Amino acid sequence: MADGDPPTGQVTDGDAPADAAATATDATAESASAGAVIVPVEPSSTLRSTVAHVAEAAAADGASAIHFVEIASWRNGDPESDERAAAAERVLERVTSWATADLDDSEAEAASEVEVVSAVLGADDYLFGADDYVRVLAEYAEANGADRVVLDPEYTPVGNTTLLQPLEFALSNTPLSVETAPVDRPTRRERFRTEATTGRFVALFGLSLAFYLLLGDPTYWFDLVTGVATAAVVSITLSRVSLDSNPAIPRTPMRIVRGVIYVPVLLFEIVKANLVVARVILDPRLPIDPTLNRMRVIVGSGLPLMTLANSITLTPGTLTVRARDSDLYVHSLVPWAREGLFDGSLERWTRFVYYGRRSARLPTPRERDDVAILQGDEATEELPIAAADGGAVEATEASGEAESTTGASDADGVTDR
Repeated sequence: MADGDPPTGQVTDGDAPADAAATATDATAESASAGAVIVPVEPSSTLRSTVAHVAEAAAADGASAIHFVEIASWRNGDPESDERAAAAERVLERVTSWATADLDDSEAEAASEVEVVSAVLGADDYLFGADDYVRVLAEYAEANGADRVVLDPEYTPVGNTTLLQPLEFALSNTPLSVETAPVDRPTRRERFRTEATTGRFVALFGLSLAFYLLLGDPTYWFDLVTGVATAAVVSITLSRVSLDSNPAIPRTPMRIVRGVIYVPVLLFEIVKANLVVARVILDPRLPIDPTLNRMRVIVGSGLPLMTLANSITLTPGTLTVRARDSDLYVHSLVPWAREGLFDGSLERWTRFVYYGRRSARLPTPRERDDVAILQGDEATEELPIAAADGGAVEATEASGEAESTTGASDADGVTDR
């Protein structure tokens, strides 16, 4: 069709307003289709089909670009973060090559104009839950002119639990339009129970038997027989729900060995802290300075973080009150306990258990300047107060609101008791 010819179905020369309206409509449609599309990716059974759908739709709609992004479940600088980042880059490279090939095979005229981009998001912070994922997606979309998100129906950013539904719900509160790729699932959705494997069964059997014999008498034949029977029952019934991954060799045995080495170290720290706290309590001349402290740790998430938090709690004088992202909020009773916390002995031992001696040599929280005192005369940060909407209100703001509320009450004639 020549440039001067009217569109099919439109009236000809005599109806200029109709031509103007058609031109405006075409411009609006072209503007609406010019935005980029974001596709969060993780290895899944439907990833290839999702990429093919996105490439076809982008070519047909005239999208400016397809952004394949992987949301990091690690933080840069954590142990094993380099390996996980490299694995993410490999996934993105594979997805990018798929999309490029699909666009090259497309018959749509706009296919050659679609740019394919890949990126890793959120590697500087730990991200937990749909709200954190949506935040980084929205920031990336705003920075790159994207107006919609296409989700793989089997997208599982945390590796175990599918967050598609809450992710869709959280994205509905943003200006981004959300679509789930209409692709067929070649397999049934994963159940709560994982597949039974020999490695998980043997690992749980060994742990159960060892715990049973620790409580009983390993030299008595009856305890051996009942221990084997009990461990077998536990393994048969719980091996599918107790472990979310297969034990790896030599990583898992080495972690167990290093964990055995760590037990007497932790017991020594507990005894030493008991003596210090007991002395402070019995001697009124020694200071008791309870404070809440924040410490950003580098141990990874999941089991390592739980191990460190519980080790701190088991040590008298310190109590872990909250673990948020990579930050531990710890209450300390005496200055000695706080200083020992900042020196990072337990953090180093936790890294040793899970990652070996090389990771144990990383700088301490004090050396990294990843510590803060939240209360008292020596406070270096203001104490965050939980707000009703799940956010945080600074202590000064909360105090100001309290004062204004008190003033309003006094003005109404209400007195404090």
